[in-house]
Order: sequence, then C-alpha cells, then structure tokens
Amino acid sequence: MKLSLSEIVNACGAKFIKGVESQDMFGFSTDTRTIKKGEIYIPLKGETFDGENFIENALKAGANGYFTSDSRKIFDTAEFALLVDDTKEAYLKLANYYKTKINPYTIAITGSSGKTTVKEMIYSVFKNADNTVKSILNHNNEIGLCQTLGSLEEGTKYLIVEMGMRGLGEIELLSKYAQPDIAVIVNAGSAHIGRLGSLLNIAKAKFEIAKYLHPQGILIAHDNPLIKQVNDDKHNTFYFSLNDKNLKITAMTSDSCEFIYKGETYKLNVSGEHNVQNALSVIEAGLFAGLKPEVIAKGLEEFSPIEKRWDIEDICGFKVINDSYNSNPESVKAALKTFLSFTPNPKSVVLGDMGELGLNEEEYHTQTGEFLDDFECDWVLTIGELAKYIQPKKLKTKHFETKEELANFIKTELPKGSNILLKASRFMKFEQIIEELKK
Repeated sequence: MKLSLSEIVNACGAKFIKGVESQDMFGFSTDTRTIKKGEIYIPLKGETFDGENFIENALKAGANGYFTSDSRKIFDTAEFALLVDDTKEAYLKLANYYKTKINPYTIAITGSSGKTTVKEMIYSVFKNADNTVKSILNHNNEIGLCQTLGSLEEGTKYLIVEMGMRGLGEIELLSKYAQPDIAVIVNAGSAHIGRLGSLLNIAKAKFEIAKYLHPQGILIAHDNPLIKQVNDDKHNTFYFSLNDKNLKITAMTSDSCEFIYKGETYKLNVSGEHNVQNALSVIEAGLFAGLKPEVIAKGLEEFSPIEKRWDIEDICGFKVINDSYNSNPESVKAALKTFLSFTPNPKSVVLGDMGELGLNEEEYHTQTGEFLDDFECDWVLTIGELAKYIQPKKLKTKHFETKEELANFIKTELPKGSNILLKASRFMKFEQIIEELKK
C-alpha cells in the first residue's frame, strides 16, 4: 500500500504538525524493526505497550515521517509528522481508502470454529477464477485486516478476509472497514462463551459481520436458531446445513468425502460431515459471485487442510492426525465423530483442554466423555487440568501429567499401525507430543 501525503490527509483526517502536503508516495509500517526509507511509521498502542515511545527508533531506521496522537511529539529528524486522534483508527481508514481504490469483490468469514478452514476453501476456489488475495495467516483482528488490505495489488479481483473476535463490537468494526459483498457465518457455537457469557451473545457478535454488508450483497449463514433470532432481516440471507434437501453425501473415508449438491458432484480431500457443511457455504459464495460449478468443484478438490488442522503424518509406525489448532465443544465432537466413524481399527484419541469456556468449563469436558461412549476405540488418553474430566464409562481411559509420559505410553502400549487423533486448544501445544513421538 502506497499513498501520497495528500491522499493520507484526506483518507484519515490527519493534520501536519511538521512538514506539508505533497504528492510524494509512501508506504506504511507499524514495526520499527523492519521499517525502511520510503515508509511512514504508524505507532500502535496496546494494554502493555505504546508505539509512540519508539518514534525516534523508527526515524533512525529510515522512516520519513510518523503519525502521533500527541502534538508535542515533534522530532527534527522527521520530514513530516501527522497528528491524529487515534493511530489505529487512522490505520484502518488508510487501509479502507486503499481497498476502495483497488475495489476487489470482498468475501468476509467469521464463526466460532472452522472460519480459517472456510477461508482457505474459498481462497482455493476463487484463485482459480481470477487474481485473489486472502487474510494473511490467521491475522483476523483490526491490525491483521489492515495488513491484508495493504497487501492488495492493482488487478486484484477477489479479497477473502477472516474476522475473529474476543468480544461484542469487534466484528462490527472489521465489517465497517472491510465492507464485504458476501458475509459468511460458518457457525455460532460455544467458543469464547467465557468472555461473552451466553450463546445468544455469541450469535449477536457473529451477526455483526453483516452490519456493513453491501446492499446488494448476501449473508450466507449456518442454519442456527440463534443466528435466525438475531438476524434483523435487512439483508438477503441464505441458510446452509447438512439437512438441505439438495445435499446427498455419497462417500466418506478417513481422509476424503464426496457429495452431490444441487445436482453437482463435489469432492474434498479431507473427511467429516462438518467439512461438507463448510463446503456448502463456499459453494453458495461462489455461485452468488457468478462462478461456474465446475470452477468451484475444482477449487474444493484442490483444497488441503493447513497445519494442525487434520494434518496426517506417519510417525514411528503410527498414523497421527493432528487437529490441535483449536478446540471447543462443537469442533471436538465433530472431529471425534469423523475419526471414530470412518477410521479403521486400531484407533485411539488424545484429548487436551478446551479454553475460554467460562464457568461451565468442567461440564463441557464431562459432556465430551459422555459423547465418546457412543463410539468404539482402544484408548482415550487425556492431558490437562480440564481434560481429566473427560471420562467415558465404556472406554479405556488414562490421564497423564506430562507430554513425555503420554508419548511413551503411545510408543510402548499402543499397537503398531494404530490411528491416533490429537485434539486440543492451541495453548496445549500438542505439537510437543509429536516431537516426543519422533524421538
């Protein structure tokens, strides 16, 4: 993203406290460690840091100028200084202005779980149609949005943005500056219920994605009673679900599935009914944007899960499925159902804590154990302060205090050729179990 000083002033309402307007073009950086000549420093603020304390560092590194919310901060080494009320808001306004110049068709995605998977599915579909940009990694907050919008290039036709949140109002802010043509709510489950207090509040937070939806756009949402309850009916809405009469799942294995939807055949190189459901939202987004079914089908078949999402690896004679990027009651049940229904014996599961579940966190883990009793497997192995409440009555269960002990149990007690599912929230660092298995 490069803009002239005149554009910058017009876009975010900045005022010069040093220097004057010009048509010179500049890029932007929020990081004094990588900033260089030809860029303007945007100092961001957080709970534990204030980027304005590092303006001099940015100038020494080569920055031509900087933003500040303090009119007293004038440095002689700067060519110019721009005063704004809020540096983060200025960054958002600049990113939005630049997006408007490029004018890509924009698809925004949110959900309690699966939003990154759907983002990647949509990207896999749309990149086959034309020049497409997606959210950088899982950078789904305001700064991530600015970075993604700033990465647009002339000729970008489609923009795919992921929107995350930790509280009410955050997705609305992202929607305001992304201005989507299509908004996708993958689901509204219990993830972050510890922060938002109720499933209804979670649905309200997810629905904020439609606040700044284009008037001729569409909201594609999971057929969830709470989403329907909070829907203000101001937008064209399509609800998707596995109960759609136009859907027929024709094949399912441990690592792939096929289905027919609206008379077209689609294949995924990943398993699970939840991924079929995810794909329905992708198909509808593609169809609404005018893509042909064969283009959508090709993109879905080319989709592959990203790291720690159903990542399959052969280790020491075991087939290990690492699905430990994220975990909540809905996603863990979906993963368990897929793994235990379609994976051949011998098979075992390794489960860790699910985070941010609030006052009922122990009960959610207990319910996972009850859910497991509907299936068969060799072992349920658990680790974590909350995972110890996962205690199915019909299955063999063992709890561990360390990942080393757990990995050693797998290597010494499970039969070679076992299929093993790893599922936990990211903070449990289940990749360390894989590292132990490889030793």
